[in-house]
Amino acid sequence: MSRIERRALLGATAALGAMPLGRARAQANTIRIGVMNDQSGPYRDIGGPNGVIMAQIAAQEFGNGRGFNVEVVSADHQNRPDVGANIARQWFDQGVDMILDVPTSSVGLAVNTVAREKNKAYINVGAATADLTGPQCSPNTAHWVYDTYMLAKSTGGAMVRAGGDSWFFITADYAFGHALERDTSNFVRANGGRVVGSVRYPFPATSDFSSFLVQAQASRAKVIGLANAGADTINSIKQAAEFGLTRRGTKLAALLMFIADVHALGLESAQGLVMTESFYWDLDDRTRAFSRRVQPRLNNRAMPNMVTAGNYSATLHYLKAVADMGIAAAKASGAETISRMKRIPVEDEAFGRGTLREDGRMMIPSYLFEVKSPAESRGPWDYLKLLQTTPADQAWRPLNEGNCPLIRS
Repeated sequence: MSRIERRALLGATAALGAMPLGRARAQANTIRIGVMNDQSGPYRDIGGPNGVIMAQIAAQEFGNGRGFNVEVVSADHQNRPDVGANIARQWFDQGVDMILDVPTSSVGLAVNTVAREKNKAYINVGAATADLTGPQCSPNTAHWVYDTYMLAKSTGGAMVRAGGDSWFFITADYAFGHALERDTSNFVRANGGRVVGSVRYPFPATSDFSSFLVQAQASRAKVIGLANAGADTINSIKQAAEFGLTRRGTKLAALLMFIADVHALGLESAQGLVMTESFYWDLDDRTRAFSRRVQPRLNNRAMPNMVTAGNYSATLHYLKAVADMGIAAAKASGAETISRMKRIPVEDEAFGRGTLREDGRMMIPSYLFEVKSPAESRGPWDYLKLLQTTPADQAWRPLNEGNCPLIRS
């Protein structure tokens, strides 16, 4: 396995033009997977280096005895769409066959466009926007593990049913935050609630959320919806506690939260928050066995979350499709490879069984959790208790409501 840093990418294209014949043949027999994510910014602990490691584990377990080799490379997109698009073009021109992960929806949408232009495969895991299986859906793209519609329906719907019928949103000002606020607002209103206000903050340049929390408090909303993720969610929750907002009866809705965020906050600060995941290490015997097997290889011995586990699952399913159709065909067309993935049942140790829908949506259940109190936790990483399971056929936006151009009316 190797890692390609961005500086190396900038000078690599010219060198490929004079590639020796033997190396060219080796490249023709090698599937190259590029894991692109945030390795130094606010989303580092969601995927980052551990997301790369999980793709490597899947590639190693799939094995090189299938008639072709597998190489995993990685890069930091710095949460910038222009950087992500440039890396994607360079990677595809240098022989990368599939790009994986790509948190930050604005970057994911940019990579989605490049993958279609180059007819390469893109499996989104980290970016949340449901537009990737809606208006921006592509025959070259699949969307794994979660999206803004699923989060809004599960967490947002649960908060409204519990009496949170007035909302104020604190929203990251880019595609992900906009989509999450939009989708949650739709569920709030559909369930008889109302949105009393919102504020959008610069991403990723914000760490002080005090003024936004003051605006939310002044609105007298029962629920403050945090349409953000990673370090921004952690900082928002910490600063809300410092202001005593929850002691006054205001509820916080962490619309996208990961077990790594709970770990960073600590149970004393995070207890009682509700969150939605499609994977939890302690969900059942299968997820426990899988997580304990991979945990020793992860940085800081973290437990996998739905993004890092999704990188494992997506890599494995992609390689199964490559083996099924043949490496030459897979390298020739990303669209045909994604199509083959849709025809093969998805099954792995992380998520069990699932299907890849016509619009590229991975169909698996979603789970609503509540963060445990310190007294309820039995030990390290025992943070969540299951409140509700939403079956796969109900968790995601109906196929006929997404406006995906691939779907015939």
